[in-house]
Parts: sequence; C-alpha cells; structure tokens
Amino acid sequence: MKNVSKILNSKSDAKLHSVHPGTTVLDALKLMAEKGIGALVVLDNSQLVGVFSERDYARKIALMERSSSTTTIGEVMTASPICVAPNDTMEFCMELMTEKHIRHLPVLQDGELIGMISIGDLVKNIIEDQKAMILQLQNYMRGESY
Repeated sequence: MKNVSKILNSKSDAKLHSVHPGTTVLDALKLMAEKGIGALVVLDNSQLVGVFSERDYARKIALMERSSSTTTIGEVMTASPICVAPNDTMEFCMELMTEKHIRHLPVLQDGELIGMISIGDLVKNIIEDQKAMILQLQNYMRGESY
C-alpha cells in the first residue's frame, strides 16, 4: 500500500495554497474557488497554525450568520490540525480521517509543512491500487507473468 509521500508525488497539482490568520474568509473563499480546492492551510510566519475548509465556512460562518467579508480566518479556522508524516500509510490516513471526521490532512516532515492530502487523494490512489491488484490477479489466473 502506498504511503503519504507517494500520494503527494502523484498529485497533478502539488502546489500548497495557504492564507494568513488575518485573511478575511471572503478572500480565502475566492482563493479556494479560483484553485478548485476545498481547504487551505493557515500559516503564521511560515508555521502551520490551522486549516480552513468549506466545512468550516458552512458551520462557522453560514450557520452562525457571520459576515465572510469581516470575519478573519483566525476566528474560524480549525486550529492545531491533525497532521500526518510522509511515511504514514493510506490505510492509516483513511482510518484517521474516518475516526476524526476530517477530509484534509497537512503533511509534516521534521516539523516542516510539505503538503496536504485530501480524502479525494486517498480514494483515487486506493482505486488505482485496486485496479492494479485486479490486473495482477487476472494475469496470474491466466498463467501470465506481470
């Protein structure tokens, strides 16, 4: 099974998009829409301090009837997010996301942020692995080498 490092390397757009805690929610939403992503890491002096996701917006802005043009990311982000390491497995990440009800995991290596993976990244890679396994089994059953 692949690990987080291999997932990061396989992403077509591995660029990590971030905002500062002082950024308005509206500006963060515009960036997310422009980049077609569902979450942003929140950095303060290059240090990971949180994650802001569509779920944060729905629950902490829309449902609370707050203004996205005046509320800052620091007020509504998920602070101290759960993180994973490059050598963690897909299975570990899936279990963590399921248990904690989260969809995005920042990736830290020696305390430094190197990327972020989503539930979509994991599902895509699991499907690819399953397809490869099915092909190997079909070839094995036919007596073909792979």
